[in-house]
Amino acid sequence: MKRKFNTGIGFALLLCPVLSFGQAGYPSKPVRMIIPFAPGGASDFVGRIMQPRLSELLGQQVVIENRGGAAGSVGMEVAARSAPDGYTLVLGNVGSTAINPGVFTNLSINNLRDFVAVTQVVDVPGVLIVQTSLPVNSVKDLVAYVKANPGKLNYASPGSGSQNRLEMEILRTVEKGMDMVHVPYKGGAGPAVTGLVAGETQMMFSTVSSALGYIKGGRLKALAVTSTRRLDPLPDVPTMKESGYPEVASGSWQGVLVPTGTPRAVVDRLFESLVQTMKTPDVVERLAKGGAEAVTSSSPKAFADFVAAETQRWGKVAKESGAIAD
Repeated sequence: MKRKFNTGIGFALLLCPVLSFGQAGYPSKPVRMIIPFAPGGASDFVGRIMQPRLSELLGQQVVIENRGGAAGSVGMEVAARSAPDGYTLVLGNVGSTAINPGVFTNLSINNLRDFVAVTQVVDVPGVLIVQTSLPVNSVKDLVAYVKANPGKLNYASPGSGSQNRLEMEILRTVEKGMDMVHVPYKGGAGPAVTGLVAGETQMMFSTVSSALGYIKGGRLKALAVTSTRRLDPLPDVPTMKESGYPEVASGSWQGVLVPTGTPRAVVDRLFESLVQTMKTPDVVERLAKGGAEAVTSSSPKAFADFVAAETQRWGKVAKESGAIAD
């Protein structure tokens, strides 16, 4: 998918110093990649597919560290406080990077100030899923069922600041009278989807990669995907637009960032290695089987501008929907 990047306030890439003589051999030791969510979610899925090829291209082992909590804010803060030397990366997503600032009022970091953008790596579409026991087979069915049972149903999310939560809030804004209880989970889509399978909640928007196995196995029912077109892994599942809800059409992008102050030459090396990683046929194929599409930025600045525009966009959605951290 070809993405058009919006212009906006970029990260302070020009402030990054050039490599000193002692940094010329970067990387000379293992590189840590923080995934700000628990294992089992979309970010973990993407990171572990990227890891082997990225390690090969960098010539050093890339070590994944899951640091979930507060809709990704915990891991993002750990990354932001790390030394800006290129040995700590963070795989941020739309929620942890662009949505959280509009939902959480007490964040101790500023993602636009405290990170240098490197590149987007994937776009992961979402899917509206429900328990198999729920007597609905379409989005319209679900809306009608919720309205007929006010206050009796729960919807899950990976956290208050997640895109999945805001997608449900957009649907509730369009369809007035959907009285439901929000149940936020910690650590990403994996735990929330597991809770849905276990019967703790009745519905949620999730990334396709987190829910695909359960859908294919008949343990969850997919009503619609949030992408602009139907997905190859779920060809019989309509889009939200086809279902009558074009407002709920979006993708859950992910990208790599490093702490502000990371040398420009290191950022450039990482950018080149990441773009090569995401163009590797095996990586592309494995991602596609899980419902994710490899998408890279044209430059670090292009990704910085894109993140700034997405932060503005989702901040507006959060404000208009009244979504705040639970």
